[in-house]
Amino acid sequence: MFNMSDPIFSDLLQRSLMGDQSACTALYDLYAKEVYRLAYSVLLHQQDAEDVVQEVFVYVFRNLSRYDPERGAFRTWLYTITISRCRNARRRKLLPMVALSDLLANGLDPAAPDDENPERTTIRRDAQRALGEALKTLSPRLREAVALRYGQGLTYREMGDILNIPPKTAESRVRLAHQSLRQVMDETKLALEEVFG
Repeated sequence: MFNMSDPIFSDLLQRSLMGDQSACTALYDLYAKEVYRLAYSVLLHQQDAEDVVQEVFVYVFRNLSRYDPERGAFRTWLYTITISRCRNARRRKLLPMVALSDLLANGLDPAAPDDENPERTTIRRDAQRALGEALKTLSPRLREAVALRYGQGLTYREMGDILNIPPKTAESRVRLAHQSLRQVMDETKLALEEVFG
């Protein structure tokens, strides 16, 4: 992904700041899928995640002049806004819990290899289903940590910047999520490593 030192990205941001619609569209196209995946990982609801994506980009384009590259990467700023909008969505209503198979197939779990035997495919599918159910048991804060760590591949420091917590707290939340997930998945006799690899 681009960073501020990349002249193409810097130009894209500058043009967006000046209201260039093609630059705004290009910026949206660069990040919309990542924002959606993060929002869905946290909210577990397609329509609400789509709404959050729209809210995030409306905010971003209205407040692009507030982005300060000295304070952090653009992606960090964007994810911070996304987490904030997800929290707002949770506060607005009690979100229903839905199956996470789409998330796992597209976010946390790589697709099964084409040459995988049927037995292994069944084991993988069962593990995905069990993980989906286990993720539903996590608190919103722990689910956010899992979404950022595994869904977005962020470091603990990046997670800390986004969640406004120390990196050690981010690490602790991931560890607590692991413990909780392991306990639930042990009950189904499926290894967590099967999914998180």
